[in-house]
Amino acid sequence: MVAMDLLRHLSFFVTVAEEGHFGNAASRLGMTQPPLSQGVRRLEQRLGAELVQRSARGVGLTDAGRQLLPRARLLVADAARFEDEAHRIAGGRDAVVRWGVPHSVADGVVVRCVRALRDADEARPTRVVTTTASTTELVDAVRSGSLDVAVVEHPALLTGLDSGPVLRLRRWVVVPDDHPAAVARKAQVRMLRGLVLATGPRSDNPPAHDLFVDLWRARGVDPDIVIAPGPREILTHVAAGGHFGVTATAPTVMPGVAWVDLLREDLALRLRIVWRSGADVAPSAAALDRVLLRADR
Repeated sequence: MVAMDLLRHLSFFVTVAEEGHFGNAASRLGMTQPPLSQGVRRLEQRLGAELVQRSARGVGLTDAGRQLLPRARLLVADAARFEDEAHRIAGGRDAVVRWGVPHSVADGVVVRCVRALRDADEARPTRVVTTTASTTELVDAVRSGSLDVAVVEHPALLTGLDSGPVLRLRRWVVVPDDHPAAVARKAQVRMLRGLVLATGPRSDNPPAHDLFVDLWRARGVDPDIVIAPGPREILTHVAAGGHFGVTATAPTVMPGVAWVDLLREDLALRLRIVWRSGADVAPSAAALDRVLLRADR
């Protein structure tokens, strides 16, 4: 296997690991599934180690895959940066910024961040590549170099990274539209008792998850929890009845779901901008900071 094939197959492995599904990874790479699967198998044969575990439900990483993924990300990112820099020097390609954001940030804010990053360089537009993932995955990606900068939830374990100040975005409680809290003149936290809390998995960011759950317990609500990987899943659980959740999506007309103004300050989504120590990302970090500050008003 020549070096170019190795890098290509490493990029296959990284994408499959991030998507957790060969079909989704193939769509993201703009290719069909059979050559993608074949490329991962060839990589495993070259390395002499199984990297992924295939099943009808999707793809999981083996112990070897988990240990090698950070290094694979770094190699793929370095190769992409080398190519981008070569084209930039030759005058054939714009600058590129690779950034990440957690699922919990509302779509409107994400879009404004992308536009701000695109226009961060006044001399010419910047090509923006966006990754949406959990805070734990984003921190690992910044640390490994596959992302230049990321917005992550606070608190999080940021060893080896630099970070900006803590910023806050408003969040709302969402409940079924036929629940008493949805129609009360002044909803109370205690009205949520008996509802199941739909929220992201603890593995997304253990420190923030634990604080979030403790917040409800301290307010006299000790809910059962159902895992909802993203904002869409939270809303579908709520619409189905018997659940409540928290979202950064502003109130809108949505059948089956009602927005309730509870614990406004306590429920704010706390975020930080992070980057590798010593990395020159000042324009990107400043652009993200401006968007997030405006979004908090």
